[in-house]
Amino acid sequence: MKVTIERAALLKALAHVQSVVERRNTIPILSNVLLEAKDGGLALSATDMDIAMREVTPAEIAQPSSTTTSAHTIYDIVRKLPEGSQVLLESGSGGQLALRAGRARFSLSCLPVDDFPVMASGDLPFEFSLEAAALRSLIDRTRFAISTEETRYYLNGIYLHATKNGATNVLRAVATDGHRLARVEMPLPNGAKGMPGVIVPRKAVNELRKLLEESSDTVRLALSETRIRFAFDTVVLTSKLIDGTFPDYERVIPSGNDKLMEVNPKSFAAAVDRVSTISKDQSRAVKLSLSRGNLVLSASGQDTGSATEEIEVGYTGETIEIGFNSRYLLDITEQIEGDGAQFAMSDAASPTVVRDSADASALFVLMPMRV
Repeated sequence: MKVTIERAALLKALAHVQSVVERRNTIPILSNVLLEAKDGGLALSATDMDIAMREVTPAEIAQPSSTTTSAHTIYDIVRKLPEGSQVLLESGSGGQLALRAGRARFSLSCLPVDDFPVMASGDLPFEFSLEAAALRSLIDRTRFAISTEETRYYLNGIYLHATKNGATNVLRAVATDGHRLARVEMPLPNGAKGMPGVIVPRKAVNELRKLLEESSDTVRLALSETRIRFAFDTVVLTSKLIDGTFPDYERVIPSGNDKLMEVNPKSFAAAVDRVSTISKDQSRAVKLSLSRGNLVLSASGQDTGSATEEIEVGYTGETIEIGFNSRYLLDITEQIEGDGAQFAMSDAASPTVVRDSADASALFVLMPMRV
């Protein structure tokens, strides 16, 4: 193999694919990136057996071939090369990959290409496209609620499914960790009707979100009951799906909450953040004391003291006191994009529903706590 490639192009592709490679691997080949020089481009692939990423970047191919080398090592080298430099990659005898840039010379160990695992995507019968901005919004407004508790593995991802909201067909994303729930939906794309409900794992969600940061293109999705593939212009991310049943989340969304509070999400979040500073325990509990037109936020710490702050709100119901984990409150209010957040409460022990007053596509549920 003999390839000349711009440092910036190589760095961008390596940054993407090395991200899926675990730092510690018991299987040596899984620490490597597969480099394939052919058809006027350099294809880079990496996998952890659950996720596979492949990216093709333009390069000058003098001699087509392929090899594998340590993903993190080559990434760190290219990252430290001078901007604007041309990188020459050349594999020779002795199982080494030579990397040259200016006066810098590196010789990298390689493993056989035949050892590199190919993650078969199989037949993916459901295909549809989403705008990058729409997919980014679905992820951003739900992933904060993904559970990190490995014993409840079926909650360790975003549940993506086709359903109905009244008479409208929608694509809905749901995540929950048992303490809070996020449900966001959008009109059902062409081709998604009849798709199975799938749970996209947390790691795949995070890798996808990084790719979306740099893309404004349309993303092509293809899925089956066991795999999902996201294709951009030059990058393809394929992931196994979580093999489990997502709980019936509709049962935990209360419908009879009659105590409605309207508040500006930014001023509310700032007040919650200030008041919770005094609380040093893990939950950083904040108490909301609501009366007509008025909200008092309070918190206390065993060794630090106490704090209160009063803000004006739209509220005409009965007086109520309810406590929340301040971190969870902030996570949810960050997702409110408009100028108004609506909190629908029942009592101090029942779930609270939070909505964006200007956007009916998103709904959040938050469990209260004793304070």
